[in-house]
Amino acid sequence: MSSLNKSSAAILGVFIFLGLALLGYFLGSSAIAVKEYERVVQVKGLAEKDYPADIVIWPIQFNAANNDLSELYQTMDQHSQSIKTFLLGNGIDASEISMTAPAIVDKTTHEYGNQAARFRYTGKQTVTVYTKAVVQARSLMSKLSKLGKQGIVFTANNYEFRTEYIFTRLNEVKPQMVELSTKNAREVAEKFAADSNSQLGKIKRASQGQFSISPRDVNNPHIKKVRVVSTVVYYLSD
Repeated sequence: MSSLNKSSAAILGVFIFLGLALLGYFLGSSAIAVKEYERVVQVKGLAEKDYPADIVIWPIQFNAANNDLSELYQTMDQHSQSIKTFLLGNGIDASEISMTAPAIVDKTTHEYGNQAARFRYTGKQTVTVYTKAVVQARSLMSKLSKLGKQGIVFTANNYEFRTEYIFTRLNEVKPQMVELSTKNAREVAEKFAADSNSQLGKIKRASQGQFSISPRDVNNPHIKKVRVVSTVVYYLSD
């Protein structure tokens, strides 16, 4: 009976050994296969496209001067109304026009003021247009000279009151931009694979970079360049 048990134990030990050996072989083969399959290439794909801005914020600032404060306020009120009438008469809606209160400076109250200044009071006021009619607004910018001939003095080259163009349709164009950047990434990856005598496989991992929106150039701030860089990792095989 004892001899039978020893034989059974020996046979069982052989099977266990063979099983472990086969398991080790398959695990080793799988590890090699996985290692070979883990050959990857990481590339970046760029997409850039120009779009017209769809909102313009156009501040129209003017100034005036007078030695009589009440006359100065009257002049500024007349000028602001003239600007508003000009805008309304050229298709800008009243809801798209806003005005700031006049900012008046009394030069005699300034410690280092110029006592010999011709006018005691100076004032500035801003009429702002906020509209989606970008093309229409831009056409009116070149026509402000008509108001200048009426005696309105406009303030130019003021960084704080510069015209601003906004592009709000990013969510609308995102899918197309991501598609373009991914396509560009694949073209780069295919070239890399061809140069290394490899075959391009499926995507292992992909990440979308930050979208950036900037003026196309300094002379065309109303045209926006939308840009995105996507990072894509592809599998490679022989």
